[in-house]
Amino acid sequence: MPELPEVEVTRRSFAERIEGALVTGIRLGAPLRWPLGCDPEMLRGFTVGQTQRRGKYLWMPLSAPAGGEGGGGLLMHLGMSGSLAFGESLGPPGRHDHVDVLTSRGILRLTDPRRFGAVVWSASMQHGMAAKLLASLGHEPFDPALTPQALHAALRRRRTSIKAALLAGDIVVGAGNIYACEALFGAGIDPRTRCDRISRPRAEALLREVRSTLSLALELGGSTLRDFRDAHGMNGEFQGQARVYGREGLPCVRCGAAVRRVVQGQRSTFFCPGCQRR
Repeated sequence: MPELPEVEVTRRSFAERIEGALVTGIRLGAPLRWPLGCDPEMLRGFTVGQTQRRGKYLWMPLSAPAGGEGGGGLLMHLGMSGSLAFGESLGPPGRHDHVDVLTSRGILRLTDPRRFGAVVWSASMQHGMAAKLLASLGHEPFDPALTPQALHAALRRRRTSIKAALLAGDIVVGAGNIYACEALFGAGIDPRTRCDRISRPRAEALLREVRSTLSLALELGGSTLRDFRDAHGMNGEFQGQARVYGREGLPCVRCGAAVRRVVQGQRSTFFCPGCQRR
């Protein structure tokens, strides 16, 4: 599943190129998780603004033609296996190409074999379907308001495992499975540790490692475990730097103990029993 780094890498790969373009049409393929929410013809002639990211969602604002009404934007999600491509000549849509935003600068195409992705219209990020989908998201990982004290206070109110809390995304967004495993390894915290038993110093170390892990992932273009591509068609390379993720049975890069794998919430968790403590 594309996580925050992959979504941000995707945003960076097309946002500047599409900004200022005029929408000339919307082509819809097979139905996705949610309907578009408006008549596609309504968006013809709208101007694309600066695409933003919130969690794993992308918000592409659209302003109405001069004298017109109804500005808003498209909220996009890549689902489990989706990707966005942008270019002047992408060729005819295939069976897994479900949304084409046709513009004066090229086509922005959502490809999603499993159809868990979405492109929905809302009047703003604070209204309609966008507001509903974004309401439960936690802090952005690099938000200055997310201090070690704030993280520790939020964790003190949870009795679930720290790995589950990171994946939930309602405290901090962006620490998907691979990045949560890597951040917990960096902080020396066993992923099964209950949130309310994590001390403030360990919460500070975890926040530092979440930010460090996501920064490295952004630098390396995210992770390509199956089929992630950015809007240029490029793979991510973070998975080659993983210290525990996907390394079950291999020696820990720190202490040499065998990396273990357990299943938490139907997701594989990788950790070092020698370096990570409850």
